[in-house]
Amino acid sequence: MAINEKDLVERNSKRDVWQETLDAVREVKAGNMGRIETVELLPVVEARQKAGLSQSRFAELLGVSVRTLQDWEQGRRKPSRAAMSLIQIAMQRPDVLHEVFG
Repeated sequence: MAINEKDLVERNSKRDVWQETLDAVREVKAGNMGRIETVELLPVVEARQKAGLSQSRFAELLGVSVRTLQDWEQGRRKPSRAAMSLIQIAMQRPDVLHEVFG
């Protein structure tokens, strides 16, 4: 449900931000930090990071556009089998990329 500006101002005028902050600090000190979620990296992201390459350089080495690489990294598209082979090499042996492509 969207909230309009008038309702937002009214809601905020009733808040005690200092008390909310104090309560939050007490929760953290008590060890109640809420839910912790971990995000699993997609293989293409992990490979690029292991190789220490920027998106533009990694995309260039794979022969794809930066946009395509971004789509892969964000899970919007999947790499081809050929691209996945190169990504696996980059993940397992990032030194090979640097050796071959300098």
